[in-house]
Amino acid sequence: MGGGPKIPYPKHVWSPAGGWYAQPANWKVNTAVIGAVVFGITALVWNLSAEREFRHKMPEPGRFYPSR
Repeated sequence: MGGGPKIPYPKHVWSPAGGWYAQPANWKVNTAVIGAVVFGITALVWNLSAEREFRHKMPEPGRFYPSR
């Protein structure tokens, strides 16, 4: 149930993605860090966009709109 054993592959081939069967030991931490960075940049851009937003007719106070 898995298609058989891993096939032999050339060890001298280099790949920026890690090559065959790549799974770095700290992939979970790296993924969490990149996720936090993407979330932080998104939050900063969203906040900057909300501060610079201009509407000809603003919604009534207390009413929801996405950038509020």
